[in-house]
Amino acid sequence: MRLDLMTWPAVADYLQTSTGIMVPIGSTEQHGPTGLIGTDALCAEAVAFRAGEIAGALVAPTLNIGMAQHHMGFAGTITLRPSTLIALVDDVVSSLVEHGFRRILFVNGHGGNVATLGAAFAECFATGRLAWGKEAPDLRLKQLNWYDMRRVREFSASHYGRSEGQHATPSEIALTQALFPETADHRVLDPQVADFSAFHDWRDYRRRHPDGRMGSDPSLARPEHGADLIELAAQGMATAYNAFVSEE
Repeated sequence: MRLDLMTWPAVADYLQTSTGIMVPIGSTEQHGPTGLIGTDALCAEAVAFRAGEIAGALVAPTLNIGMAQHHMGFAGTITLRPSTLIALVDDVVSSLVEHGFRRILFVNGHGGNVATLGAAFAECFATGRLAWGKEAPDLRLKQLNWYDMRRVREFSASHYGRSEGQHATPSEIALTQALFPETADHRVLDPQVADFSAFHDWRDYRRRHPDGRMGSDPSLARPEHGADLIELAAQGMATAYNAFVSEE
């Protein structure tokens, strides 16, 4: 169920049976010469929509711009400052809480969001404490990365091995190819497997990773892999969601 395709009475009816909701969150950033700039948001959204079908959960609109400062050396990247993303998440959560949602799972598609989301959750709890004190709602917040689902990790290891890498990975690019097969680009890049090293700011990232990839070989991606990955990630996410909304 998609929140943006429902009427307000339908949402009110849903809240009579469940206070849980999924919020996909990603990023708008470069994914190497052959990956789509919207990859992280598109992946999170596809997994959340399918997981919502499996779990019978409501899915909010995707937050498709994240914390991507380190990719600003590449054309097309759009980033939020950490403080902006924290404020955005706090406003989204506060709105949902006001309507009666109490279990909010963020389905994340971008590693750069992880630390900021953690800080945003702390801000949300502070907002509730300051507004309601001991009467604050019993709110639970959780983030899960679709690519960290156990069966996704197993699939990536068996199909891509060490060529999975850390950014512009064949698994995430395969997923976007399944969604938009006309965009598939199977070029073998030079080097075929990108180098990997730690970095500091966006300039240092561009210097160390000139084509945008980190340790990956996206030429291994195939649309049929992506279809399998959506299903594997969604099954794991649905199971985790059901456990999350039912926990004491």
